Amino acid sequence: MRLVLAAVGRLRGGPLAEAFADYAARLKAGRWPLELIECEERRPLAPAARMAREAELLRAAIPKGAFAIALDERGATLDSAAFAQRLGRLRDAGRDVACLIGGADGLDPGLRAACDLTLCLGAMTWPHMLVRVLIAEQLYRAQSILAGHPYHRA
Repeated sequence: MRLVLAAVGRLRGGPLAEAFADYAARLKAGRWPLELIECEERRPLAPAARMAREAELLRAAIPKGAFAIALDERGATLDSAAFAQRLGRLRDAGRDVACLIGGADGLDPGLRAACDLTLCLGAMTWPHMLVRVLIAEQLYRAQSILAGHPYHRA
């Protein structure tokens, strides 16, 4: 299974970049490579126009036929085991997975509606750069659960 994380903005060096790289390396070692695609619109645009342009860039990053997951506060909440089971079914079906993280204004409503799943990482608002680390960790946790590895202790 190929995993793509398409995110608005650029993650520079520092602790968040290091944590993301650590989980990406763990996923790769378990045969679930995680590809990060960073999208950025640098022109000064009004918020609605910027979100629409970000949506175009994010759509272009989704591999053909991939199961698209929008990370958004209005989404469903899944516990780690349920998320792992869903990813396991996608893996078994030979589907790729793309997780989408919007910018400071969130995801374009049209893009969010077009995704196969809208997932919420909790009721609190998270910085979109931190969300990269959170979803990478949950992808690794799902991989560990499916492999019967003791990383996840429920």
